[in-house]
Amino acid sequence: MANSNLQGLTCWLIDTRSLWPGQDIKDAVNAVRRKMFIADARMSLASALLKRLYISRALSIPWRDVKIARRGDPKHGKPCAVLANGSFAHIDFNISHQAGLVSLVGWNPPPGQSQSALVGADIVCVNERDDYRTIDQEGFGPWIDIYEDIFSDAERWDMKYNVDYITLLDGRIVQGNNLDRVDRCVQRNKDLSITLPTGESHSFNSDVLIDAKLRRFYSFFCYKEAYIKLAGEALLAPWLKELEFQNVRSPKPGTVARCSTHGTWGEKVSDVEVVLHGQKVEDVKMTLQAFEENFMLATAVQGLRDLEAPPFTKLHLENDVLAFAT
Repeated sequence: MANSNLQGLTCWLIDTRSLWPGQDIKDAVNAVRRKMFIADARMSLASALLKRLYISRALSIPWRDVKIARRGDPKHGKPCAVLANGSFAHIDFNISHQAGLVSLVGWNPPPGQSQSALVGADIVCVNERDDYRTIDQEGFGPWIDIYEDIFSDAERWDMKYNVDYITLLDGRIVQGNNLDRVDRCVQRNKDLSITLPTGESHSFNSDVLIDAKLRRFYSFFCYKEAYIKLAGEALLAPWLKELEFQNVRSPKPGTVARCSTHGTWGEKVSDVEVVLHGQKVEDVKMTLQAFEENFMLATAVQGLRDLEAPPFTKLHLENDVLAFAT
């Protein structure tokens, strides 16, 4: 990695899943032994190093001089860089990690541009949790209503009954507007059938429909988490249900990593609409990027009208981060 000063928007990704074999943290390094599981330790270490790398490169300061504090609340406030004189640096950055992946989104104004911006990042993994157990017991609708303190009534209705597309077992993609009333199904393991505008008929199990709705739910979740992290708030923000996302589309997935190859990037969508307190938010640009089969990465940028986040650059912890540090 070049040592040049980082300018503008930066999007980085580190995949920690292949670091340090084993399942118990006692098998790994002492520096992160406070973590119970090795997967958490990998992400914790990568997150800490990635923040220091970004600050060092964005501010063109030695690694040893990097200082990190929090704005506002000293425990829960948004992390920020501290200059030698004790003031906050003009840059903004945000970290997210999930299921072995760690992402960073950062903003450093280019020379001659003093425009400030806030950034947020989030990662979700669609199949990490055992969501099917509750869905099978209660149905998809009641499962969605578990999150009534996070999502508005309109958002939850959207998640329950709207579908972007389904992928049949033969790989054929059927758009949601061709599903007729089949999209109202909220149970798994049901036999469904549709007739396409071409006259073709298809029968399929409702599991593929629920899978599509589940992916759509996590798209909403990823957007919402990235926005509140941009604002430096937590999921307990009092305005959480007043923050709504419209025109949500779940990006089509990439492919799974196999053998020595890295998972490929899937679709990227950037036309979601943000509404807060009933008013459209005009100064925030959000993107949602699919990675492999089950990951989605969200970026939120406020203050840079219509400036879309660039593609993520994958970094290697040893070659790109530790080599720079030493």
